[in-house]
Amino acid sequence: MTSACASGTEAIGEAIDRIRYGRVDVALAGGAEAVITPAIMASFASMRALSDLGLDGGATPSRPFAKDRAGFVNGEGAGVLVLEAEEHARARGARIYCEAAGWGLSADAHHMAAPDPSGSGVALALRRAVRDAGGHVVDVVHVNAHATATVDGDLAEADALRAVLGQGGGAGAGAGASAGGGVPVTALKGNLGHLQGAAGGVEAVAAVLTLHNRLVPPTLGCAELDEEIGLDVVTGAPRTLPADGDLVLSNSFGFGGHNAVLALRRVA
Repeated sequence: MTSACASGTEAIGEAIDRIRYGRVDVALAGGAEAVITPAIMASFASMRALSDLGLDGGATPSRPFAKDRAGFVNGEGAGVLVLEAEEHARARGARIYCEAAGWGLSADAHHMAAPDPSGSGVALALRRAVRDAGGHVVDVVHVNAHATATVDGDLAEADALRAVLGQGGGAGAGAGASAGGGVPVTALKGNLGHLQGAAGGVEAVAAVLTLHNRLVPPTLGCAELDEEIGLDVVTGAPRTLPADGDLVLSNSFGFGGHNAVLALRRVA
């Protein structure tokens, strides 16, 4: 299946449903992509979607949520989750990292490439993921943002997150800092680049490990947070997950208005 940059997350969501409905006991789901080819790079360059920032002082040119963000940097990779019915996993003594609790999907179809500036489609996918997980917005303790470091895309996602989760508070706090009343958000494309169809799979793995280790990784490249973002973006150093609540959301959004959100739950 392919739904652009939401492909990996949508594949995981479809696998969750197959297990819920009793179609399968075990599924491998995620994404893989290799997009660094002359034709694809030329296409993104012609769209002016790629970052033109240099390695100033060793800083990554991919700068999610940063004031000076200027586009994404392509990467390649793969990420896959082993999804399994709980009784099947426990019967074979599997190590359970978390519960794949639910997912949300929407299609705003605003434009072939540009995001809907209102963020309404993203907000709908976020709400559907929380509802599908049988949870409430107050249960969300962390969001792994899609945040490709494009000017409009990051703003649209931030607007949607504020609309669903409430005002975000802090201007980028490091380890041990207060969340300022908001949900801590991180974006990994400063570390990994944009893996396109593999992004959802790789970032789902990171979200699972965030829950399992109770530690939020920082957003690399966001030296100065754009004031318009208005989220509590974790920067500088990792941060311990808040004690209250048990849901982590992992966002993936693709060209054409594909919006997919995965909801993961902490297990005892």
